[in-house]
Amino acid sequence: MSSASNTPVSVTELNRQVRALLEGSFPILWVSGEISNFKRYGSGHCYFSLKDATAQVRCVMFRQRATLLDFEPREGMQVQARVVVTLYEARGDFQLTVEALRPAGIGGLFEAFEALKKKLDAAGLFDPARKRSLPAFPRAVGIVTSPKAAALRDVLSTLKRRMPGLPVVLYPCAVQGLAAAGEIAAAIRAATARAEVDVLIVCRGGGSLEDLWSFNEEEVALAIAASPIPVVSGVGHETDFTIADFVADVRAPTPTAAAELVSPHRGEWQNRLRLIGARLQRDLLRTVQTRMQQLDGLSRRLRHPGERLAVQRERLDMLQRRLRQLPVRQLSMLGDDLGRARQALAYVKPDLPARHAALGALQARLHQALRRHAERQQARVAQLSGRLTALNPEAVLARGYALIERPDGAMVTRAAALHGGDGLRLRFADGTVAAEVTAADGTQQKLF
Repeated sequence: MSSASNTPVSVTELNRQVRALLEGSFPILWVSGEISNFKRYGSGHCYFSLKDATAQVRCVMFRQRATLLDFEPREGMQVQARVVVTLYEARGDFQLTVEALRPAGIGGLFEAFEALKKKLDAAGLFDPARKRSLPAFPRAVGIVTSPKAAALRDVLSTLKRRMPGLPVVLYPCAVQGLAAAGEIAAAIRAATARAEVDVLIVCRGGGSLEDLWSFNEEEVALAIAASPIPVVSGVGHETDFTIADFVADVRAPTPTAAAELVSPHRGEWQNRLRLIGARLQRDLLRTVQTRMQQLDGLSRRLRHPGERLAVQRERLDMLQRRLRQLPVRQLSMLGDDLGRARQALAYVKPDLPARHAALGALQARLHQALRRHAERQQARVAQLSGRLTALNPEAVLARGYALIERPDGAMVTRAAALHGGDGLRLRFADGTVAAEVTAADGTQQKLF
């Protein structure tokens, strides 16, 4: 824009040019100061001022960037902001658009955190493929934390509530301070060497980044990665993230949540077992009912031996009729063949003596075949008759036995079915005799 121009410009155009000038003149830079008048709106955007002893500047942090914060900005907090210098055109307000925000004085820790995170990620320690699932029913749970930590009380109370009697082994260590990282790693290695638990909780309560820094040390990360026991990290609050969270097999937002992840809920499993038992009982009842119906069907298919004998008699009669009819049909067919042969002979005027001789031979073979066939059929009839006789209950009567029947013809098979005064009919091989039961108590019976 020319400095000597006399052409007026609108306020909008002026603010637009000033904004472009500011954003083009200043690179993205870090600004330190104290938060003042912080407010987060329902849209997720954050508005506040950064101030020092003699000046202040308005700032805006839009929702996309604000959701990435791993701490909650508070009034009076000293912070470092990564900003773009700009102008809010609608009001002509000079302001800073905040791209990132971190507590002041720990920028080096953030940088160390990011550097170690990238290193371990490149080494494959964050790879989901190497992480293991937690046991559904651990025999014992190990806890790596300080005996004085409030997190330990939360974990123990949660385990007792969810699964009373679940063995717990504490591997004590410091969770804050210069020696804490070494003690945490040593406790994890001790749990691995003793091999007395099925899952391991590494936990402590919330705090500042400095308080949680022991869980961002490479020594702790390597100990977690080397542990053959599945590890659950429950460090800090839900918004706190540490290197231990990324390396562990499972990250829990709080120590209490870690205890819930490793312990089955006794009440829930009892309800589940009750449901399974009820389902098994229903299935068993359904199976029994189905088998009873099948048994009823099979019972209906059973037939009395007398009915089977009647069917066999009918079949024997049919075979006898077919046997008697077979020679007649065969003779008729052979006679027809002989007649056709004679007619053909009459037309062709064959050699009669030779034909007569052949005919005689055929007749002899025919008679011989009929005789053999009749013998076989007679033998089969005799065999079937013998089998029928063997199945005939009346054949037993000839050996001195008798059949006991009621006057209506029903068979009597049990003495308990008789009562004094019952009329009976005794069937022998050569006839029947009427009888009467005079006593049916099993001690004295007289038939006459």
